[in-house]
Amino acid sequence: MIDPLDVLLADGVIDEVLGRLKSGKEANISLVRRGDAVLAAKVYKDRSIRSFKNNADYKEGRKVRNTRTQRAMDSGGRFGRDASEQAWKSAEADALYRLVGSGVHVPAPVMFYEGVLLMELVRDGDGRPAPRMIDVEIERPAAIGLYADLVAQMIAMLCCDLIHGDLSEYNVLLDANGPVIIDLPQAVDAASNNNAFAMLQRDVNNITAYCGRYAPELLETEYAYEIWKLFQTRKLRPDSELTGLFVHDETEADVDGVLLQIEEARQEAERRQRGRDEAEAAHSE
Repeated sequence: MIDPLDVLLADGVIDEVLGRLKSGKEANISLVRRGDAVLAAKVYKDRSIRSFKNNADYKEGRKVRNTRTQRAMDSGGRFGRDASEQAWKSAEADALYRLVGSGVHVPAPVMFYEGVLLMELVRDGDGRPAPRMIDVEIERPAAIGLYADLVAQMIAMLCCDLIHGDLSEYNVLLDANGPVIIDLPQAVDAASNNNAFAMLQRDVNNITAYCGRYAPELLETEYAYEIWKLFQTRKLRPDSELTGLFVHDETEADVDGVLLQIEEARQEAERRQRGRDEAEAAHSE
């Protein structure tokens, strides 16, 4: 099996492989040199040995621009499975480019080439590869500051219609300026994924539980509900002021009404898709 980094070397995309930085269940990270810059190169592992394995909960709502490819992906045939695999691998690069300049601190993407993501190497104050948050001892004031920073970043991410979906102390790096969020191949589109709130709530709860070990008062907050309510009502902004408090509605839900809205939305989506398919077919004739 050809090493993807050898392909980048052969094509002149990188000049040298400096060594392995990290091995994980989803991907391996290596240090590479491109000109004078030292970058992180992320090589994704095959679907058969990844823990996510293109989980349907994360794939829901993801679409590719080519409608024929999308139909093949939906059908589950060999070509569709291969296309889904490539879409999964490129999703992190897409998310990073989408978040550049948004207020979310992520590694700056350089390029996605032949299934390899080249990106900025996140460094600590001494210029070394930044540690994960789980590997750093923190005191209560630092925990409160990190928590506020990460909640703000989750809000900024949601303002870009993205939810990390697997955020925890294991995929936050601490660079010289604060927390940097990494590992986004499973990031979901908030507006088109029915599991979006559950994933946002899990992300918030993971960070709350970890920072709450050092600052127990954080465990009393309910930012996920407050953030989601603002998002649903289109009032969420990167600078939205939150309280961490939320009053839950105890009235009985109108299940039939909700199901009717879902069905109407599904039918409308099908009508739009048929229109796009007919337009594409007419254009190709």
